[in-house]
Amino acid sequence: MTAAIRTPHATPPEPGAAIEVAPGVLWMRLPLPMALDHVNTYALDDGDGWTIIDTGFDSRRSRAEWQALLAGPLTGRPVRRVVVTHHHPDHVGLAGWFQAQGAELAMPRTGWLYARMLVLDNQPLPGPEQLAFWRGAGMDPALLSKRAGERPFNFSDMVHPLPPGFTRLIEGGTITMGGRRWTIRMGDGHAPEHATFWSEDDDLVIGGDQLLPSISPNVGVYPTEPLADPLGDWIESCTRLAAHAEARHLVLPGHKLPFSGLPIRLRQMEENHRSAINRLLDHLATPSSATACFPVLFKRQIGEAEYGLALVEAVAHLNYLLHRGLARRFLTPEGIWLWERA
Repeated sequence: MTAAIRTPHATPPEPGAAIEVAPGVLWMRLPLPMALDHVNTYALDDGDGWTIIDTGFDSRRSRAEWQALLAGPLTGRPVRRVVVTHHHPDHVGLAGWFQAQGAELAMPRTGWLYARMLVLDNQPLPGPEQLAFWRGAGMDPALLSKRAGERPFNFSDMVHPLPPGFTRLIEGGTITMGGRRWTIRMGDGHAPEHATFWSEDDDLVIGGDQLLPSISPNVGVYPTEPLADPLGDWIESCTRLAAHAEARHLVLPGHKLPFSGLPIRLRQMEENHRSAINRLLDHLATPSSATACFPVLFKRQIGEAEYGLALVEAVAHLNYLLHRGLARRFLTPEGIWLWERA
């Protein structure tokens, strides 16, 4: 983290505990069973109850953590409303669980539709479209064969069923939480219609995964929309949100530590991807599959645990070039897309 990006808290809250980051705003942390081993959640004091920002996975451990938080720092007052920044499982996982206890759900329409659709789409094995997508990206044949016989990740594994009914968050809209009025600004790229919240009364910004301090969120292409351009959406979002960012802002992110220095961080995130794009263009002087682009894009060894995320992000960078006429692709007889500089 650069000197211009600072955090007022050197350590995160302990399990079952909370840190007050501003009057009436509590920062809590829930565990995740993966390399990125946590997700941040926030509770905003609405007087007779709480608004919760994001929820963690639906798991026995997460529910137990929430029970401890509700009885402890949340002082037994009810969760009246759950606000979800975007549809990914670590953020929406327990929204339906809170709804079943009487909470209102507020989130972007695109995110709600994605989450509700994916919860209902349970696949015991990867489908032919998924296998063709992996093959087309150049997945190692041994790994492809292994994954073809395994149950893939299903939303229903980590996301509580979502009942019908939610309150839509829209670009430019406002919401009152924790005694503050917040302007809603949408990002894109990591997730479609990702909500961020900018306080009109003080320096707080709730950033979800759109605004992170020291890591870049995954920007990936999936077989549901194989020619999508999420990297273009991401870069455009960084530019658009930068028009509102000020050094005074304290950003409450979805992962890692709250931080200030948002204008610099937005430039960093955009420049990191532009640098990767330039390296990729040089690499594509020789035709290459998406997976063969890993070394030039990530500059480190990619293991099996992160292979899937690396694959979808490599395709996102290649699609970015394709949509701008900077690269072209052709399909081999083996079903692998090879990419080259146009």
